[in-house]
Amino acid sequence: MRRQRRNDPCTSVGCRRLNGDQVFPREWLEVRGPRRAVHGDHVSEAADVIDGPRQVAVQTPDGDTVRLNARHAVAVCTGTSAALPDTPGLDTVRPWTSREATSADHVPGRLAIVGGGVVAVEMATAWQALGAQVTMLVRGDAGLLPRMEPFAGELVADALREAGVDLRFGASVTYVEREDGEVRMTLADGAELAADEILFATGRAPRTADLGLETVGLTPSDWLTVDDTGRVSAIADGWLYAAGDVNHRALLTHQGKYQARIVGAAIGARAKGEPVDDARWGVHATTADGAAVPQVVFTDPEVASVGLTTREAEQAGRRVEVVDYDIARVAGAHQYAEGYRGQARMLVDVDRGTVAGVTFVGPGVGELLHSATVTVACEVPVERLWHAVPAFPTISEVWLRLLETFRGRQQDQMLPPEA
Repeated sequence: MRRQRRNDPCTSVGCRRLNGDQVFPREWLEVRGPRRAVHGDHVSEAADVIDGPRQVAVQTPDGDTVRLNARHAVAVCTGTSAALPDTPGLDTVRPWTSREATSADHVPGRLAIVGGGVVAVEMATAWQALGAQVTMLVRGDAGLLPRMEPFAGELVADALREAGVDLRFGASVTYVEREDGEVRMTLADGAELAADEILFATGRAPRTADLGLETVGLTPSDWLTVDDTGRVSAIADGWLYAAGDVNHRALLTHQGKYQARIVGAAIGARAKGEPVDDARWGVHATTADGAAVPQVVFTDPEVASVGLTTREAEQAGRRVEVVDYDIARVAGAHQYAEGYRGQARMLVDVDRGTVAGVTFVGPGVGELLHSATVTVACEVPVERLWHAVPAFPTISEVWLRLLETFRGRQQDQMLPPEA
């Protein structure tokens, strides 16, 4: 194990030296017992834990312990793992999580999926298309994709039913067992169900249980709450950072990469005594985590969203105008596919004159998302968007139709009342 040099500004799982003392994270540690760890150019099987302020203890394959002392920062980038419920019998059935569902080497004849969020609908779409008979068990009646605009979950639910998925709302699994090779489930209403495999898509949990957080006054298994520069808020002198899913800001791969870039830059700036620009949209602030998180749900139809939903805007006290448009009415939709079905929603902040959020549902809409992300993140005035001309005949003309709908509504509101 190569020891980190005394003048290194950062101790992180996976570091590389760039131009002298400038050090940035290279790849993140997965806390799963024995694991691969990267330190400089050396790869080994190891276990890394925090062992007091600014200190990381590394256990090598030979059983030795190497303690690395950081002058400036320790970064926790351990991600998350699937959160499983405490359903009786679960430990005996070898349930699938997203990991098994994306690496299985066979198609089960019958697959039960517990959950109604992103992983659940994506895996239902994929496995039904591969030939499995999928049954979705969704607790509660809030519908699919409950954190997105309601019409997104409704359109995805319609498509899943058309594909043959058995979609059941208000269904809670109270007991599971594996017998004669199949998984048998009992539901809260007393109904029974059998499947060849069962996938639990019921959320994520932080990988912080065995990191040694207790040695610095933090609680193992907790999320690590951070400020916009990635500093863990509960550590007074600011040496501990967390980037990626483990901080619970935005559990998406691309947002974790975004955080890593900015947190690495903030660590480097502080180590060199340079000013830290942590103002909104500053060089060292992960502002997009709250204001402009893009996400694509890979179902059929796709769902793409960025910024606020209508519900989130209301909860935040933002006055927004909700503008909807049927994407099938755009000429490019007819070029894309026969019988195209889709929906677009744009939220206009009436006080700021900017777009607060956008949601698209339809085939291929993931490719529209970055234009929406730029619009939201850059807070482009709606009046300026009129000069961003979409090419004909493409689906991107939906932007023009949304603007026309918004302007037409404004003009109607300005008309004098009828005598």
